[in-house]
Amino acid sequence: MSKLNKIAMCALMVGTMFTGSQAIAQDDKEIVTVVKLLGETWFRRMDVGVTEYGKVTEGVTTKEIGPGKGDAAQQVRLVEDLIAKGVDAIAVVPFDPPMMEGALKRAMDRGITVITHEASNLKNTQVDMEAFDNDAFGAHFNDQIAKCMGEEGTWTSFVGSLGSLTHVQWADASAANAEAKYPKMKLVSAKNESFNDANTAYNKAKELLKKYPDIKGFEGGSAVDVIGIGRAVEEAGLAGKICVYGIGMPTDTSRYLKSGAVTGISLWDPKDAGFIMNKIAHMVLNGEELKDGMDLGVPGYTNMQLKKGPGKGVLLVGQAWLDINKDNVDQYQF
Repeated sequence: MSKLNKIAMCALMVGTMFTGSQAIAQDDKEIVTVVKLLGETWFRRMDVGVTEYGKVTEGVTTKEIGPGKGDAAQQVRLVEDLIAKGVDAIAVVPFDPPMMEGALKRAMDRGITVITHEASNLKNTQVDMEAFDNDAFGAHFNDQIAKCMGEEGTWTSFVGSLGSLTHVQWADASAANAEAKYPKMKLVSAKNESFNDANTAYNKAKELLKKYPDIKGFEGGSAVDVIGIGRAVEEAGLAGKICVYGIGMPTDTSRYLKSGAVTGISLWDPKDAGFIMNKIAHMVLNGEELKDGMDLGVPGYTNMQLKKGPGKGVLLVGQAWLDINKDNVDQYQF
């Protein structure tokens, strides 16, 4: 319920008397999670965690919203609407963090609690929650690709967009890792933008396979990149011959993992991230202290690193990544 609706309800109740019962229950705090793209498998899974937190926690209501396509301006407008409605807290996974700065500052200026995810460069946030250290994750991607490629040959990387901070962090850390450790690997056409669209990733992968017929490795930064890349690899008859690693959802990539068109995926469970973002928002609303080493009660988030953020807020960093391949994919039903 928005603050305006709460005020209206209270006005309607003025002068009304109840015998033997409380006139009105204390209003819940409203936490709204704004994701990059509503309906994408990744964010459908995140919504499970968002919804769960509201169900198991007294005193809050939770929900997830997002734009119908990967568009930073649409996402900003959704945040502006929430500011106008006067919600208590906003948890945001920004499509393009710098574009969100102004809206989030306005939210905090109105007294709205702001929590973010995948946005460690944001200044206007009280807490940015990261599932892990993003540079370490990018280097981990590259180590996997390098091992698969025999530490030599041509490879490339994909991102959802050049404004998607974590995607760029992973791609840059992967490239730096290759330069430092694998001198026989050659990076070409780095950071291809898929705009979080599997068909775009598919078409770009086809172009790259044609342009670089000897290419040996692909790295995907968006949760749907490996689906498009895997499809292109499979159609080219190259399954098992090209190394494909990236972020992905187990159920979405299972068939490509089993065919060999995708070699492996690494991820953090979006359900847990949604739950944790809302838990942190609730803690901030309640004035609870955030501490280094704190245990938030979910695997991967039991020893949170507390760091100073680029603005007045803080970073909370977990250790929550998972590695999945054809041998263990069936263990993960999401």
